[in-house]
Amino acid sequence: MSTPFSPDPSDMQRRRFGSIPVRVLVPNVITLLALCAGLSAIRMSIEGRNELALGAIVFAAILDGIDGRVARMIKGQSRFGAELDSLADFVNFGVTPAVILYFWQLHDLNHVGWIAAMIFAISSCLRLARFNTQIDEPSDLPFAANYFTGVPAPLGALCVLLPMYLVLIGLPQLPSTVILIFTLTMAFLMVSRLPVFSGKKLGARVSPEAAVPLVIFVVLFIAVLISYPWYVLSVGSLLYLASLPIGWASYRKQERAVRAERAAAAATAGASSSAAEPFTPPPPPTDPEHPVRLN
Repeated sequence: MSTPFSPDPSDMQRRRFGSIPVRVLVPNVITLLALCAGLSAIRMSIEGRNELALGAIVFAAILDGIDGRVARMIKGQSRFGAELDSLADFVNFGVTPAVILYFWQLHDLNHVGWIAAMIFAISSCLRLARFNTQIDEPSDLPFAANYFTGVPAPLGALCVLLPMYLVLIGLPQLPSTVILIFTLTMAFLMVSRLPVFSGKKLGARVSPEAAVPLVIFVVLFIAVLISYPWYVLSVGSLLYLASLPIGWASYRKQERAVRAERAAAAATAGASSSAAEPFTPPPPPTDPEHPVRLN
């Protein structure tokens, strides 16, 4: 009688923890670098080094925009990387901006300022959770992939720090109440259903004629960002906030066009199907007192 097969535990462990391709590790390393930048920004904010804290947030946002593209470029996407990216985004663009604003000015409002900081952090968490769930629930509108639902967490974090940029370029500091209202407004925009242009497909393909000018523009933008960071961030944040109504209007216009096209197609299909059916006369009355035929 043969003995039953019992797998070697070491073989099972080797199969479970097999070798991981380097192309899968590279995007995760970039995400971890962004997380280190976000955590370092919290420390710098506590120490009062606000300029370095803002620079760390911007650096984390740049790395966050790179890791996904690098993963798609080298085919290093993984479920682990997606979850790690969401957790890092919550820390970098939810917790860190809230803590920076609190230690900068919201602490003047005591408990109310801390509540506003918590609301912003929680709104960022809810925004990221909704984004993860919507990946598996695609919209029936063909153009919906070009739009986000609500302001993305990285852009919300960069925009909510706009009052600090304005102070660093020499403008007077706003009252704490205004900072509170602005923080809550940005939190609302993140969890709202506002359609926001994503720009995912922007620049996916570049013509050979536009390649050199595009590279020159990127180099100039980086040089200006390094030389005048607070001016660039102030203007960029204001332009982005001003573009939100334009994105909403564009989404509604395309939605109305698609709905009208589908309604016209349904009406045409209904008319053609009704024309193809032969005419059938109504059945005769069944009332015995009413004769079917009068002689």
